[in-house]
Amino acid sequence: MKDNCVRIYPFAPGEEEYRLLRVFAEDKAVPLYCARVSKYPINRRWPGYQRSKDQTEIACFALLGADGPFEMRVQTEKEIKSVAVRPLRHGIVPKVENGEIRFTLPGAGAYTVEINGHHEALHVFVDEGTEKLVPPKENVIYFGPGHHDVGLIELKSGDTLFIDEGAVVYSRVVAVDAENITVMGHGILDGSRNVEKILRPVGEKELAERKKGFAVSNALREHTVWLEYCRNVKISGITMRDSLVYNIRPACCVGLEIDGIKLIGNWRYNSDGIDMHNCRDVVIRNCFVRTYDDSICVKGFDYTQDEGDMAHNGVLYDDFRNVLVEKCVIWCDWGRALEIGAETKAREICDVTFRDCDIIRDVGGVALDVQNVDYADVHHITFEDIRVEYDEVCQPPKLQITEEDSFEDVTEGDYMPDLMGVHVIYIEEYSGNGTKRGKNRFITYKNIRVTAPKMPGSHFRGFDADSRSENITVDGLWLNGERITDRRDARLEANEFCGEISFY
Repeated sequence: MKDNCVRIYPFAPGEEEYRLLRVFAEDKAVPLYCARVSKYPINRRWPGYQRSKDQTEIACFALLGADGPFEMRVQTEKEIKSVAVRPLRHGIVPKVENGEIRFTLPGAGAYTVEINGHHEALHVFVDEGTEKLVPPKENVIYFGPGHHDVGLIELKSGDTLFIDEGAVVYSRVVAVDAENITVMGHGILDGSRNVEKILRPVGEKELAERKKGFAVSNALREHTVWLEYCRNVKISGITMRDSLVYNIRPACCVGLEIDGIKLIGNWRYNSDGIDMHNCRDVVIRNCFVRTYDDSICVKGFDYTQDEGDMAHNGVLYDDFRNVLVEKCVIWCDWGRALEIGAETKAREICDVTFRDCDIIRDVGGVALDVQNVDYADVHHITFEDIRVEYDEVCQPPKLQITEEDSFEDVTEGDYMPDLMGVHVIYIEEYSGNGTKRGKNRFITYKNIRVTAPKMPGSHFRGFDADSRSENITVDGLWLNGERITDRRDARLEANEFCGEISFY
């Protein structure tokens, strides 16, 4: 290893430092940020009563850059019973001696160190290179080291929002009808001071929603980065922490690139990662996403949106096409990891590829999902070279309906979230009063590698004879390094409205 292959970013002045671990990169002390995350997969979906803190815990994360492999040391006062460094594909084998853990990281990437299990995990975010990022000279909204409570930031065409290393910016970011905008830097965009606004007291309507487990609708909840009708948008490098709802929510955007961002500290429902509606020409790569609901989703409009808004300034945004998601690491604490849907109010959703991604944990849903609850023609969707890691014992999710409902970790049981899913389905909450159902076709799963105590199930289904799921291919399914060649061992199930599944 060469000298100066690692650069530790300066710690934000005034930020609380996590001190239960001591971390060193190439013998340089690495300060740790705190992030509140979900401890248990129990979901409370009514506003004004956000999840209680005993359903959460504090994890930590480090921010640094590197231009090659480097050694890390982690010191703890805990008795060390086990250590895992994820993603497992890197084959990192830690050495443990006298309360210290040593291992070598291969360079840039997102890594998670789990000591005695997944609770209170250490996340290590390593950017490519050791040179300090420099902001552009014009049209820059700049935030340097320290805390900045700025409320709403509105971006106009040509603007760059630059959050420098050592900066924590408490804000929401909004852009509408803007082009050529950039959000970048190695600092933190923090959504913790964005809180829901209760619009009216709970009445009969809200009580009925709550009884069904629906998201109760008497509150206004705003996303952290909200983009509408924008063109040529780039978001790179930043860490986003503690979003109230979606971390990044683009709608009707064309030309979107998201590269090297880290989403962490999401514990409030439903703090999705990157959820997009009726966009085109999207690239998402090299990101870490730990969320408390769906992680990366390609969606049509949803039941809260007016279909009339698909036509805007003479442009019709009635489809979603040309998407690439690659080289991302996903930890999903509730919901789906990589998904089409569930909302699919669009003419077409097509030409979408998820490839070379690691799902290091998916607690409550389906890892690789196509869920069509509206009327879209969903076609030519590919999941390729995806690695999915399951715990030895998976925690079954629970929907909280009353204050008395609680959750405890289970130590044994057969529950496992599904691996793959392709569905045309009616869901009362999300399909609304819509009577049209869509269809799914040409859905491909290629080289899906699972690490688990057993093969998880996968389910494929259509809605009726007119709204089918068909032309589904599973080409290369692996369990713990061995290729599955028997369809029964693959645990693939389909209903009568699903076409023949090609299995190789």
